[in-house]
Amino acid sequence: MAYPPKIHQDDNKDHMLAVIQQFPLATVISVKDNEALVTHLPLIYKNGKLVGHLDKFNPQAEVLQNNQPVTVIFSGSQCYISPSIYKTEQLPTWNYVKVHLKGSATAIETPEAIKQSMLDMTTFLEPENAYVLKANDPKMEAYLPYVKGFEITISHWEGKFKLSQNRNKEDFELATQELMKRHRESIELLLNRIL
Repeated sequence: MAYPPKIHQDDNKDHMLAVIQQFPLATVISVKDNEALVTHLPLIYKNGKLVGHLDKFNPQAEVLQNNQPVTVIFSGSQCYISPSIYKTEQLPTWNYVKVHLKGSATAIETPEAIKQSMLDMTTFLEPENAYVLKANDPKMEAYLPYVKGFEITISHWEGKFKLSQNRNKEDFELATQELMKRHRESIELLLNRIL
């Protein structure tokens, strides 16, 4: 059997972009001196590239430049699927939506371009314009010297959508409903536990 199972792979770029736009917090992974560097930060997809920024003191900042290789993971909904929800006899499983990307990172060099990336990020994350970041905001101007911007040219796209596609239609629908239900419940349970 080939791995990963083809039935759980989604090569539709529009589907992967939907995940990136709905769940923009990415896990960015790179390697320096045989050590994995991992940062979680929002990225936006613009002009065919991923664009982001991070604190200049983050050790990963110096790696996200000069066409260095990088792996990025976007994580969508996920949950345990109990056999009790199915109409047919099944084993337990875990369903999830992930997008794995590989590419090369280059630095965004000028303060104006970094500022524009911050403006673009805020506009994307504020679709209702509840807050508008202004280009001449003095707080942003003071923050800019501490920010490194970067963009990632994507060379490989992989959608990992394990959603019980190998079940019959009724069980597949039940698993889909369970994923949506658990997604809503899990954040409330977690926040009640940790806050």
